[in-house]
Amino acid sequence: MLRDGASGDWIGTFAGHKGAVWSCRMDASGSLAASASGDFSVQVWDAITGESLHQFPHKHIVKTTDFSPNSKLLATAGHEGILRIFDLTNEPNKQPPMQIVMDANTKINIGKCNWLSDTVLLTGCADGVVRFWDITGPTAPTAPANTLQTSDGAEIRDMEVTRNVGALGRDILTVAAGQKVYFFDLKDHSLVHVYKMPIHFLHEGGASLHPSGKTFVAGGSDLWVRVFDFDTGKELECLKGHHGPVRCLRYSPDGKTYASGSEDGTIRLWKTEA
Repeated sequence: MLRDGASGDWIGTFAGHKGAVWSCRMDASGSLAASASGDFSVQVWDAITGESLHQFPHKHIVKTTDFSPNSKLLATAGHEGILRIFDLTNEPNKQPPMQIVMDANTKINIGKCNWLSDTVLLTGCADGVVRFWDITGPTAPTAPANTLQTSDGAEIRDMEVTRNVGALGRDILTVAAGQKVYFFDLKDHSLVHVYKMPIHFLHEGGASLHPSGKTFVAGGSDLWVRVFDFDTGKELECLKGHHGPVRCLRYSPDGKTYASGSEDGTIRLWKTEA
């Protein structure tokens, strides 16, 4: 479904999948939407009319999809352990995608993918590793350009890139895995903070960093949405309202609100400041 981000008013529904929808993304222009599903497919939609523009079949459950910043490429990934990159500018249904295998010797499920730029893509995987893929060449890379490792190797459930954070203007990667939330500086790939949470992310859930870099929100195995101090990890708020485990959270770009989605079938919008 597409809804107004301020009021929650229903705008339209994209109908066509025959299985659970695991990931939804809109491109930077707001004219395209993509959805990844348990029906072994990814669909690209006209976000204005709701028309299905492209359908990309896969061989297993697709857990994640993301548009490149220039809206020309679409990345998809999931339980095949293969990252696919479709060129949306040249009849993508007729042109085979670039395929990047996480490991040549064993299948590694991919839970999240995020574009860092028009040529660099991140994957968060079941082995607890974030991999950086550079696709500037004519052929698919056989090894990541860089990697980031979580401390206990737990499956990565959520991954978010936040730009120009705080007074230093850092680009921060937020990762939720196991019982911890990690923050990495994307300039030098250093670990800024890691905090153990009062919840776990073993099934789903996630975390989101406020654009100011002062707070972050997290939710997962229980019914509550929690707000934490970014510099200390101290819990500042515990917000009750959901009646099922929290599965996803995101701050709005202006940081004034954040949204949480739950197994109780609702999305809730919260004010950052009362």
